[in-house]
Amino acid sequence: MIVKAEIIIAWQREGFRLFWTWRIHCGKPGRPKVPQEVRDLIRMLSRSNPRWGAPRIHGELLKLGIAITEPTVAKYMVRHRKPPSQTWRTFLENHVKTMVSVDFFTVLTIRFEILYVFLVLAHERRQIVHFAVTAHSSAEWTVQQLREAFPWDSAPRYLLHDRDRIFGQDFVDQVKAMDSPPCVKPK
Repeated sequence: MIVKAEIIIAWQREGFRLFWTWRIHCGKPGRPKVPQEVRDLIRMLSRSNPRWGAPRIHGELLKLGIAITEPTVAKYMVRHRKPPSQTWRTFLENHVKTMVSVDFFTVLTIRFEILYVFLVLAHERRQIVHFAVTAHSSAEWTVQQLREAFPWDSAPRYLLHDRDRIFGQDFVDQVKAMDSPPCVKPK
């Protein structure tokens, strides 16, 4: 009898299908269900102790002699809704009037010298508040430029800057030492 390869493959597929059907129905049906009273206990512990996490509830169940895994406890815990926190966009919209950004950019002269331009930008109207140019920038010079940009007590509440080395700890300390220091926040 001559048999084609397609027929043998079909017989093999049918055999695997029958084997797995038998295995599912005749063998153990899988992981046993967690009893309803244990699920209710997990939910009750979770509701009455909202600060407890799955590890703590798992430990309490083990003390009671209930052998259950921690991921299963986490699965049946009550999910407490947290109040929505303010997003970064909302923060910016709420504080745009009290926020300025500072940054440096470089300019190459005709004699190939590098000049550093310090820029202070107010976010409320997107206008340049102050700028200055130097060949040698330092933290002291940068803080002095901030003093010139915000005389007296007109300093902004929030000062945004990048993580450039010039805005290091020395800069932060000097800004905090100003009369009405702004909060220094890196971008």
